[in-house]
Amino acid sequence: MLPIEYYTALVKETSTALGFDFCGISKSDFLEAEAPRLETWLNKNLHGKMSYMENHFDKRLDPRLLVEGSKSVVSLLYNYHSTNKLASDQPDALHIAQYAYGNDYHTVIGNKLKTFLATLRAKIGDIQGRCFVDSAPVLEKAWAKQSGLGWIGKNTNLINKQQGSFFFLAELIIDLELIPDNPIKDYCGTCTRCLDACPTDALTPYWIDASKCISYFTIELKDQLINPSMKGKFENWIFGCDVCQSVCPWNRFATQHTEPQFLPHADLLAMTKSDWKEITDVVFGQLFKHSAVKRTKLSGLKRNIGFVLGKNQT
Repeated sequence: MLPIEYYTALVKETSTALGFDFCGISKSDFLEAEAPRLETWLNKNLHGKMSYMENHFDKRLDPRLLVEGSKSVVSLLYNYHSTNKLASDQPDALHIAQYAYGNDYHTVIGNKLKTFLATLRAKIGDIQGRCFVDSAPVLEKAWAKQSGLGWIGKNTNLINKQQGSFFFLAELIIDLELIPDNPIKDYCGTCTRCLDACPTDALTPYWIDASKCISYFTIELKDQLINPSMKGKFENWIFGCDVCQSVCPWNRFATQHTEPQFLPHADLLAMTKSDWKEITDVVFGQLFKHSAVKRTKLSGLKRNIGFVLGKNQT
């Protein structure tokens, strides 16, 4: 077996051993096709007030600017789909996105990536690289698509043919030459369920206007007030939104994740609309001590709850 074949097999085997569901490899190179798309998206202000998206344009497109001498991008998918039924799953209750049910994925997956890189170094030698999980200017979906892990659907999510789209994406960018995988074709076909279901009309085929997205309003937007034109359109989502994924036919193949750290807090399972309305600092701390929901802080969550329930924002 040639060294490149051994290294490639080792990467795939290590990803499986660490619990990643899918692993794909791309050559570390400039994402030429993504450059005009990113530029158009920014020029049309489809990123809303996420000004950080305007930074590091070149680094987003060329991983060699993030990791000098890098030769391969290893893309990884980690399932977070939950079949746990929260009280918030009831039609008239308040909802949070599945990815935030358990512990913060930045920490859970970040630790796995560190182990991944350490394992490769122990078996191969002093390779150079960096780990990424939604933590740097990396076009994660583009790299996952490039490595054959799925296609980018009309809802702009990466869709895997075997298990849908309820995945966290992560990357290792390393200076090790590996055998790259090949992209697959788009299987969205004529389906428009995600476009038709989006409560705020944030989606057009293969484009998202983030400034209209419920996840943007409830997580990214730091303003004290939410645009009143969105009143009545959130369908009770108070942190994130799963609508465009929930209606996607490919997610009929989604399976329950096996990560204990992603299981919801026991008290979260029982949260009612009344409980959300009366949430305190103590309860917030207990429920979301290790959760991505911390990102919005209690003040932001209360803002979202008040907006959904029709209370005045002050």
